[in-house]
Amino acid sequence: MEIRDDTDGMRLALAWAAKGLFSTSPNPHIGCVIVRDGQVIGAGVTQAAGSDHAEIQALKDAQARGHDVRGATAYVTLEPCNHFGRTPPCSDALVRAGLGRVVAAMEDPNPLVAGQGMAKLAAAGIAVSTGLLAEQAYELNIGFFSRMRRGLPWVRMKTAASLDGMTALHNNQSQWITGPEARADGHAWRARACAILTGIGTVKADDPQLNVRGVETPRQPRRIVVDSRLDIDPSARVLAGGGSWIVAAVPHPEKEAALRAAGAEIIMLPNPAGKVDLPELMRELGRRQINELHVEAGGKLNGSLLREGCVDELLVYLAPTLLGDAQGMFALPALTSLDQQMRLKFHEVQQVGSDLRILARFNPL
Repeated sequence: MEIRDDTDGMRLALAWAAKGLFSTSPNPHIGCVIVRDGQVIGAGVTQAAGSDHAEIQALKDAQARGHDVRGATAYVTLEPCNHFGRTPPCSDALVRAGLGRVVAAMEDPNPLVAGQGMAKLAAAGIAVSTGLLAEQAYELNIGFFSRMRRGLPWVRMKTAASLDGMTALHNNQSQWITGPEARADGHAWRARACAILTGIGTVKADDPQLNVRGVETPRQPRRIVVDSRLDIDPSARVLAGGGSWIVAAVPHPEKEAALRAAGAEIIMLPNPAGKVDLPELMRELGRRQINELHVEAGGKLNGSLLREGCVDELLVYLAPTLLGDAQGMFALPALTSLDQQMRLKFHEVQQVGSDLRILARFNPL
Protein backbone atom coordinates (compact mmCIF):
# COMPACT_ATOMS: atom_id res chain seq x y z
CA MET A 1 0.00 0.00 0.00
CA GLU A 2 1.35 3.41 -0.95
CA ILE A 3 1.22 6.09 1.74
CA ARG A 4 0.71 9.40 -0.05
CA ASP A 5 0.51 11.67 2.99
CA ASP A 6 0.17 11.76 6.77
CA THR A 7 -3.57 11.13 6.62
CA ASP A 8 -3.00 7.88 4.73
CA GLY A 9 -0.40 6.86 7.28
CA MET A 10 -2.66 7.54 10.26
CA ARG A 11 -5.65 5.83 8.66
CA LEU A 12 -3.57 2.70 8.26
CA ALA A 13 -2.38 2.96 11.86
CA LEU A 14 -6.01 3.21 12.97
CA ALA A 15 -6.84 0.09 10.94
CA TRP A 16 -4.06 -1.72 12.76
CA ALA A 17 -5.34 -0.43 16.12
CA ALA A 18 -8.77 -1.89 15.34
CA LYS A 19 -7.17 -5.33 15.06
CA GLY A 20 -6.65 -5.20 18.83
CA LEU A 21 -10.19 -4.10 19.68
CA PHE A 22 -11.03 -7.43 21.35
CA SER A 23 -7.66 -8.20 22.96
CA THR A 24 -5.64 -5.36 24.52
CA SER A 25 -7.78 -4.52 27.58
CA PRO A 26 -7.01 -2.89 29.99
CA ASN A 27 -4.40 -1.32 27.73
CA PRO A 28 -5.63 1.00 24.96
CA HIS A 29 -5.99 -0.25 21.39
CA ILE A 30 -3.02 1.22 19.54
CA GLY A 31 -1.72 0.76 16.02
CA CYS A 32 1.62 1.83 14.58
CA VAL A 33 2.99 1.86 11.05
CA ILE A 34 6.49 2.89 9.99
CA VAL A 35 6.83 4.49 6.57
CA ARG A 36 9.75 5.40 4.33
CA ASP A 37 9.37 6.98 0.89
CA GLY A 38 5.65 6.21 0.84
CA GLN A 39 6.11 2.51 1.61
CA VAL A 40 5.14 0.71 4.82
CA ILE A 41 8.25 -0.97 6.20
CA GLY A 42 6.81 -2.07 9.56
CA ALA A 43 3.43 -2.32 11.27
CA GLY A 44 2.06 -3.51 14.59
CA VAL A 45 -0.77 -3.48 17.08
CA THR A 46 -0.61 -3.51 20.87
CA GLN A 47 -0.78 -7.05 22.18
CA ALA A 48 -2.45 -8.40 25.33
CA ALA A 49 -1.49 -6.71 28.61
CA GLY A 50 2.12 -7.45 29.50
CA SER A 51 3.16 -8.05 25.89
CA ASP A 52 4.55 -5.75 23.19
CA HIS A 53 2.98 -2.39 22.46
CA ALA A 54 2.27 -1.40 18.87
CA GLU A 55 5.50 0.55 18.41
CA ILE A 56 7.62 -2.42 19.48
CA GLN A 57 5.66 -4.73 17.19
CA ALA A 58 6.20 -2.34 14.27
CA LEU A 59 9.95 -2.08 14.95
CA LYS A 60 10.23 -5.87 15.15
CA ASP A 61 8.23 -6.23 11.94
CA ALA A 62 10.55 -3.84 10.10
CA GLN A 63 13.60 -5.68 11.39
CA ALA A 64 12.16 -9.06 10.38
CA ARG A 65 11.59 -7.70 6.87
CA GLY A 66 15.15 -6.39 6.68
CA HIS A 67 14.29 -2.67 6.74
CA ASP A 68 16.35 0.09 8.33
CA VAL A 69 14.00 2.42 10.23
CA ARG A 70 16.51 5.23 10.78
CA GLY A 71 15.03 8.49 9.57
CA ALA A 72 11.63 6.93 8.82
CA THR A 73 8.23 8.21 9.98
CA ALA A 74 6.13 6.36 12.55
CA TYR A 75 2.38 6.90 12.66
CA VAL A 76 0.91 5.87 16.01
CA THR A 77 -2.67 6.25 17.20
CA LEU A 78 -1.71 7.29 20.74
CA GLU A 79 1.34 9.02 22.16
CA PRO A 80 4.16 6.51 22.84
CA CYS A 81 4.37 5.64 26.53
CA ASN A 82 7.15 7.10 28.64
CA HIS A 83 7.02 5.00 31.80
CA PHE A 84 7.82 1.52 33.03
CA GLY A 85 4.68 -0.54 33.52
CA ARG A 86 4.40 -4.15 32.49
CA THR A 87 6.73 -3.23 29.61
CA PRO A 88 9.54 -0.67 29.11
CA PRO A 89 8.82 2.79 27.60
CA CYS A 90 8.09 2.78 23.86
CA SER A 91 9.52 6.30 23.56
CA ASP A 92 12.95 4.97 24.52
CA ALA A 93 12.73 2.24 21.87
CA LEU A 94 11.83 4.78 19.17
CA VAL A 95 14.75 7.01 20.15
CA ARG A 96 17.18 4.07 20.07
CA ALA A 97 15.85 3.03 16.66
CA GLY A 98 16.64 6.45 15.20
CA LEU A 99 13.21 7.37 13.84
CA GLY A 100 13.17 10.68 12.02
CA ARG A 101 9.59 11.63 12.76
CA VAL A 102 6.68 10.46 14.93
CA VAL A 103 3.07 11.47 14.23
CA ALA A 104 0.60 10.64 17.03
CA ALA A 105 -3.17 10.98 16.75
CA MET A 106 -3.62 11.97 20.40
CA GLU A 107 -1.77 12.75 23.59
CA ASP A 108 -2.01 9.93 26.11
CA PRO A 109 -4.50 10.78 28.90
CA ASN A 110 -2.55 8.62 31.36
CA PRO A 111 -0.99 11.09 33.84
CA LEU A 112 2.15 8.94 33.80
CA VAL A 113 2.58 9.92 30.13
CA ALA A 114 0.48 13.03 29.27
CA GLY A 115 2.83 14.64 26.77
CA GLN A 116 6.06 13.31 28.23
CA GLY A 117 6.49 10.66 25.56
CA MET A 118 6.38 13.20 22.74
CA ALA A 119 8.63 15.54 24.73
CA LYS A 120 11.26 12.84 25.07
CA LEU A 121 11.16 12.17 21.34
CA ALA A 122 11.48 15.87 20.55
CA ALA A 123 14.40 16.23 22.97
CA ALA A 124 16.15 13.45 21.05
CA GLY A 125 15.82 15.41 17.82
CA ILE A 126 12.83 13.51 16.41
CA ALA A 127 10.21 15.67 14.69
CA VAL A 128 6.82 15.18 16.41
CA SER A 129 3.22 16.20 15.88
CA THR A 130 -0.16 15.26 17.40
CA GLY A 131 -3.84 15.72 16.54
CA LEU A 132 -4.21 13.96 13.19
CA LEU A 133 -7.48 11.95 13.06
CA ALA A 134 -7.81 12.41 16.81
CA GLU A 135 -11.57 11.84 16.82
CA GLN A 136 -11.22 8.38 15.28
CA ALA A 137 -8.45 7.48 17.71
CA TYR A 138 -10.58 8.65 20.62
CA GLU A 139 -13.52 6.49 19.56
CA LEU A 140 -11.32 3.39 19.51
CA ASN A 141 -10.26 4.07 23.10
CA ILE A 142 -13.24 5.86 24.59
CA GLY A 143 -13.20 3.57 27.64
CA PHE A 144 -9.49 4.11 28.30
CA PHE A 145 -9.97 7.88 28.11
CA SER A 146 -12.94 7.63 30.46
CA ARG A 147 -10.99 5.67 33.06
CA MET A 148 -7.95 7.94 32.85
CA ARG A 149 -9.91 11.19 32.99
CA ARG A 150 -12.78 10.27 35.36
CA GLY A 151 -11.70 7.09 37.10
CA LEU A 152 -14.84 5.49 35.65
CA PRO A 153 -15.50 3.03 32.83
CA TRP A 154 -17.39 4.14 29.75
CA VAL A 155 -20.81 2.58 30.32
CA ARG A 156 -22.67 1.42 27.23
CA MET A 157 -26.20 0.11 27.79
CA LYS A 158 -27.42 -2.26 25.09
CA THR A 159 -31.02 -3.17 24.49
CA ALA A 160 -33.05 -4.68 21.64
CA ALA A 161 -36.65 -3.66 21.20
CA SER A 162 -39.61 -3.35 18.89
CA LEU A 163 -40.44 0.00 17.33
CA ASP A 164 -42.79 0.68 20.22
CA GLY A 165 -39.93 0.17 22.69
CA MET A 166 -40.80 -3.28 24.01
CA THR A 167 -38.08 -5.80 24.89
CA ALA A 168 -40.08 -8.87 25.92
CA LEU A 169 -43.59 -10.15 26.42
CA HIS A 170 -44.99 -10.25 29.93
CA ASN A 171 -44.27 -13.99 30.00
CA ASN A 172 -40.56 -13.09 29.40
CA GLN A 173 -40.45 -14.32 25.80
CA SER A 174 -37.90 -12.21 23.95
CA GLN A 175 -36.07 -14.53 21.53
CA TRP A 176 -35.86 -13.17 19.00
CA ILE A 177 -37.11 -9.63 18.46
CA THR A 178 -34.16 -8.57 16.30
CA GLY A 179 -32.57 -10.47 13.44
CA PRO A 180 -29.35 -12.53 13.28
CA GLU A 181 -27.27 -9.67 11.90
CA ALA A 182 -28.18 -7.42 14.82
CA ARG A 183 -27.48 -10.20 17.30
CA ALA A 184 -24.02 -10.83 15.81
CA ASP A 185 -23.34 -7.10 15.87
CA GLY A 186 -24.33 -7.02 19.53
CA HIS A 187 -21.80 -9.76 20.27
CA ALA A 188 -19.09 -7.66 18.61
CA TRP A 189 -19.90 -4.85 21.03
CA ARG A 190 -19.72 -7.38 23.88
CA ALA A 191 -16.33 -8.55 22.66
CA ARG A 192 -14.75 -5.09 22.76
CA ALA A 193 -15.90 -4.48 26.35
CA CYS A 194 -13.80 -5.26 29.39
CA ALA A 195 -16.85 -6.54 31.24
CA ILE A 196 -20.54 -7.30 30.74
CA LEU A 197 -22.98 -6.39 33.51
CA THR A 198 -26.46 -7.67 34.22
CA GLY A 199 -28.82 -7.95 37.16
CA ILE A 200 -30.16 -10.84 39.21
CA GLY A 201 -33.58 -10.40 37.60
CA THR A 202 -32.19 -11.21 34.17
CA VAL A 203 -30.21 -14.15 35.55
CA LYS A 204 -33.32 -15.62 37.16
CA ALA A 205 -35.54 -15.03 34.13
CA ASP A 206 -33.18 -16.06 31.32
CA ASP A 207 -30.16 -17.85 32.88
CA PRO A 208 -27.90 -16.20 30.26
CA GLN A 209 -24.32 -17.23 29.54
CA LEU A 210 -23.47 -13.55 28.98
CA ASN A 211 -20.42 -14.38 26.89
CA VAL A 212 -19.30 -13.67 23.33
CA ARG A 213 -20.49 -16.26 20.82
CA GLY A 214 -21.42 -14.43 17.64
CA VAL A 215 -17.89 -13.35 16.70
CA GLU A 216 -14.39 -14.74 17.10
CA THR A 217 -12.51 -13.27 20.05
CA PRO A 218 -9.23 -14.17 21.78
CA ARG A 219 -10.68 -13.42 25.22
CA GLN A 220 -14.01 -13.32 27.00
CA PRO A 221 -15.06 -10.17 28.89
CA ARG A 222 -15.54 -10.36 32.63
CA ARG A 223 -19.13 -11.12 33.66
CA ILE A 224 -20.68 -9.09 36.48
CA VAL A 225 -24.03 -9.62 38.21
CA VAL A 226 -25.66 -7.02 40.45
CA ASP A 227 -27.28 -9.14 43.14
CA SER A 228 -27.86 -7.17 46.34
CA ARG A 229 -28.85 -10.15 48.51
CA LEU A 230 -26.86 -12.91 46.81
CA ASP A 231 -29.91 -14.69 45.47
CA ILE A 232 -28.06 -16.16 42.48
CA ASP A 233 -27.95 -19.94 42.16
CA PRO A 234 -24.34 -21.23 42.20
CA SER A 235 -25.25 -23.35 39.15
CA ALA A 236 -26.26 -20.29 37.06
CA ARG A 237 -24.69 -20.35 33.61
CA VAL A 238 -23.22 -16.87 34.07
CA LEU A 239 -20.88 -18.42 36.66
CA ALA A 240 -19.68 -21.23 34.41
CA GLY A 241 -15.93 -21.24 33.96
CA GLY A 242 -15.29 -19.02 36.97
CA GLY A 243 -14.08 -15.45 37.08
CA SER A 244 -17.48 -13.77 37.43
CA TRP A 245 -17.99 -10.94 39.89
CA ILE A 246 -21.12 -10.82 42.03
CA VAL A 247 -21.88 -7.38 43.44
CA ALA A 248 -23.88 -7.44 46.67
CA ALA A 249 -24.96 -5.11 49.44
CA VAL A 250 -26.10 -7.54 52.16
CA PRO A 251 -23.48 -9.97 53.56
CA HIS A 252 -24.43 -13.64 53.76
CA PRO A 253 -21.42 -15.84 54.69
CA GLU A 254 -23.02 -19.14 53.67
CA LYS A 255 -24.11 -17.90 50.23
CA GLU A 256 -20.76 -16.17 49.73
CA ALA A 257 -18.91 -19.42 50.42
CA ALA A 258 -21.03 -21.34 47.91
CA LEU A 259 -20.48 -18.72 45.23
CA ARG A 260 -16.74 -18.62 45.82
CA ALA A 261 -16.69 -22.40 45.52
CA ALA A 262 -18.34 -21.91 42.11
CA GLY A 263 -15.43 -19.65 41.10
CA ALA A 264 -17.08 -16.26 41.62
CA GLU A 265 -15.64 -13.25 43.39
CA ILE A 266 -17.91 -11.27 45.72
CA ILE A 267 -17.72 -7.48 45.62
CA MET A 268 -19.48 -6.33 48.76
CA LEU A 269 -20.71 -2.73 48.74
CA PRO A 270 -22.71 -2.45 51.98
CA ASN A 271 -25.59 -0.02 51.94
CA PRO A 272 -28.13 0.79 54.69
CA ALA A 273 -30.89 0.49 52.10
CA GLY A 274 -29.81 -3.05 51.22
CA LYS A 275 -29.22 -2.12 47.58
CA VAL A 276 -26.00 -1.85 45.63
CA ASP A 277 -24.67 1.71 45.41
CA LEU A 278 -24.40 1.90 41.63
CA PRO A 279 -22.19 5.03 41.39
CA GLU A 280 -19.80 3.45 43.89
CA LEU A 281 -19.82 0.27 41.80
CA MET A 282 -18.72 2.31 38.78
CA ARG A 283 -15.88 3.81 40.81
CA GLU A 284 -14.87 0.33 41.97
CA LEU A 285 -14.85 -0.95 38.39
CA GLY A 286 -12.65 1.98 37.41
CA ARG A 287 -10.22 1.00 40.16
CA ARG A 288 -10.27 -2.53 38.76
CA GLN A 289 -9.19 -1.24 35.33
CA ILE A 290 -12.49 -1.75 33.52
CA ASN A 291 -12.40 0.57 30.50
CA GLU A 292 -15.66 -0.24 28.73
CA LEU A 293 -18.63 -1.69 30.61
CA HIS A 294 -21.34 -3.28 28.47
CA VAL A 295 -24.73 -3.46 30.21
CA GLU A 296 -27.33 -6.03 29.16
CA ALA A 297 -29.98 -6.02 31.84
CA GLY A 298 -33.71 -5.79 32.40
CA GLY A 299 -35.80 -2.67 32.62
CA LYS A 300 -35.44 -2.38 36.41
CA LEU A 301 -31.63 -2.28 36.57
CA ASN A 302 -31.50 -0.26 33.34
CA GLY A 303 -33.77 2.34 34.91
CA SER A 304 -31.74 2.44 38.12
CA LEU A 305 -28.48 2.96 36.25
CA LEU A 306 -30.03 5.76 34.21
CA ARG A 307 -31.54 7.47 37.26
CA GLU A 308 -28.18 7.32 39.06
CA GLY A 309 -26.36 8.91 36.12
CA CYS A 310 -24.22 5.85 35.51
CA VAL A 311 -24.79 5.50 31.75
CA ASP A 312 -22.78 7.24 29.04
CA GLU A 313 -24.25 5.72 25.92
CA LEU A 314 -27.27 3.74 24.73
CA LEU A 315 -26.82 1.03 22.10
CA VAL A 316 -30.35 0.35 20.89
CA TYR A 317 -31.41 -2.13 18.23
CA LEU A 318 -34.92 -1.47 16.93
CA ALA A 319 -36.77 -4.15 15.00
CA PRO A 320 -39.47 -3.24 12.45
CA THR A 321 -42.20 -4.79 14.56
CA LEU A 322 -44.75 -3.83 17.21
CA LEU A 323 -45.35 -5.79 20.43
CA GLY A 324 -48.02 -3.70 22.10
CA ASP A 325 -48.51 -4.19 25.84
CA ALA A 326 -45.20 -5.77 26.89
CA GLN A 327 -42.03 -5.07 28.89
CA GLY A 328 -40.24 -1.80 28.21
CA MET A 329 -36.55 -0.96 27.95
CA PHE A 330 -36.23 1.18 31.06
CA ALA A 331 -38.21 1.28 34.31
CA LEU A 332 -38.28 5.03 34.87
CA PRO A 333 -40.68 7.10 36.94
CA ALA A 334 -43.46 9.05 35.31
CA LEU A 335 -42.60 12.68 34.56
CA THR A 336 -44.74 15.64 35.46
CA SER A 337 -43.02 18.00 33.03
CA LEU A 338 -41.15 17.64 29.76
CA ASP A 339 -38.38 19.67 31.37
CA GLN A 340 -37.53 16.51 33.34
CA GLN A 341 -36.80 14.34 30.33
CA MET A 342 -33.34 12.81 29.90
CA ARG A 343 -31.75 14.25 26.80
CA LEU A 344 -29.27 12.46 24.60
CA LYS A 345 -27.64 13.12 21.25
CA PHE A 346 -27.67 10.70 18.35
CA HIS A 347 -24.09 9.71 17.70
CA GLU A 348 -24.68 7.15 14.98
CA VAL A 349 -27.68 5.58 13.25
CA GLN A 350 -27.16 2.60 10.96
CA GLN A 351 -29.22 -0.24 9.53
CA VAL A 352 -27.95 -3.70 10.52
CA GLY A 353 -29.73 -6.42 8.61
CA SER A 354 -33.43 -5.63 8.85
CA ASP A 355 -33.01 -3.72 12.11
CA LEU A 356 -31.87 -0.23 13.08
CA ARG A 357 -28.88 0.35 15.36
CA ILE A 358 -28.83 3.62 17.29
CA LEU A 359 -25.93 4.93 19.35
CA ALA A 360 -27.13 7.81 21.53
CA ARG A 361 -24.97 9.57 24.09
CA PHE A 362 -25.40 11.70 27.14
CA ASN A 363 -22.79 14.39 27.76
CA PRO A 364 -19.48 13.37 26.13
CA LEU A 365 -16.21 13.30 28.07
